[in-house]
Amino acid sequence: MTDHVTTHQAAEDARNEEIKIWLNGRVVPKAEAVVSVYDSGFMLGDGVWEGLRLYDGHWAFLDEHMDRLFEAAKAIDLDIGMDQAGVIAALEATRAANGMTTDAHARLMVTRGVKTRPFQHPSLSQQGPTVTIIMEHSKPSIPRPIRLATVPHIRGLPMTQDPKLNSHSKLNCILACIAAEKASADEALMLDINGFVNTTNACNFFIVRKGAVWTSTGDYCMNGITRQKVIDVCRADGIPVFERNYSLVDTYGADEAFLTGTFGAQTPVSEIDGRPIGTGEMGEMTKHIRSLYKDLVVQDAKP
Repeated sequence: MTDHVTTHQAAEDARNEEIKIWLNGRVVPKAEAVVSVYDSGFMLGDGVWEGLRLYDGHWAFLDEHMDRLFEAAKAIDLDIGMDQAGVIAALEATRAANGMTTDAHARLMVTRGVKTRPFQHPSLSQQGPTVTIIMEHSKPSIPRPIRLATVPHIRGLPMTQDPKLNSHSKLNCILACIAAEKASADEALMLDINGFVNTTNACNFFIVRKGAVWTSTGDYCMNGITRQKVIDVCRADGIPVFERNYSLVDTYGADEAFLTGTFGAQTPVSEIDGRPIGTGEMGEMTKHIRSLYKDLVVQDAKP
């Protein structure tokens, strides 16, 4: 198998060659959006980020994304240099400069900024943060359900690097993704420190068994906003949903499996470690949850 698919695969859009990018208070052409090789993000992965999705002129679940960004910045003792209203204004300025109204994705990144010398200590970052917003025309184009492979890389303990933190330091997940591709899969299924099914390298993971929806406890993974919205819509619709420990045996026997994330919302899974899940196509429960989620996005846009 060589036809790899990614969970962030989008239709090609020529307009993205001409996008404008927010960089430290200015909206500049793509070619001019450059940062120093001394930047903390480039040098050390020292920063935090958020991904946001634009639907019909509205940034879905914007307040939750802003809360998570500022909570992450506080956790790593990073001053963004703006309050939430300021960040939202920057987001809107970037959107307006690009004339985007829907089917757009924003990656909002904050690093500790340019260092005076090329070493680790945060006190060497003395010029203030680097704030960047990349905004692209982006419509998900995932041609088939995703194939997963379980990898040896795990999501670790909070005292190493808390997996709940949306940080720039993603090497563990990148290595997991490489291992999955070597196994002819699209994405990696990662376990937690106890060997229970946890998450993938880029998305949260759910299974469906006998009419109930299961996901991990959330102790060792990014607690995604889309993940929480799926839990919320299931509860509101009377669908049994559980955050629990479960094994690969439970997973292989699932009727359906899907991934969640800001970009792809709910992405079906066809097989795990060479074992087909259900029919190998998007299941009825996944379709139903997709519909409930779309309704929630519309509801969130209402004043």
